[in-house]
Amino acid sequence: MKWSERQIAGYLARITFQRKHLIVPNCNWTGNECDLLVVTPNLRIIDVEIKISRADLRADAAKDKWWHPRPWRRHGEPQPQRTPRVWPPRVWKHFYCLPKEIWTPELFVGMAPVSGVLLIRDAGPGVFHISCVRKSRPNRDAEKIDAEDAIDIARLAGLRMWDAYAEVDRLGWREKVAA
Repeated sequence: MKWSERQIAGYLARITFQRKHLIVPNCNWTGNECDLLVVTPNLRIIDVEIKISRADLRADAAKDKWWHPRPWRRHGEPQPQRTPRVWPPRVWKHFYCLPKEIWTPELFVGMAPVSGVLLIRDAGPGVFHISCVRKSRPNRDAEKIDAEDAIDIARLAGLRMWDAYAEVDRLGWREKVAA
């Protein structure tokens, strides 16, 4: 099966997170891009990275979310080494979700040891199955968000919905569906 990020994200949002969580796709609210930013009922942030190829997964290790910013330096001073992060900023739990067909345990050697791994597989026409092959370790230092933050994230989710409606109108899908 040919997987798409949107297809996997939709399944995770509707089935895996059981419609109990606030979910915003392709969100930068934490300061770094999350394929799915998930807010739990107890106001914790879960970052889900969806990977549809091994190359996409390998490229994730270089993202800024996994590195502390370099300190300022004076002109002529050597560039300080980047230091790795254990968790992305503000994130309580981090997961990778990828098709079972591309999974091998060796892919995660040297990657974030705290990240959970979810595998998706096609289980028949329109039916998918998600299995957790590695649990995510919670970041005990990640603070809960407050009500103002939750409303800000919900606002982003609402804006995504209105953008989707505008795209449907732009493409004229209403007339095609009604016909």
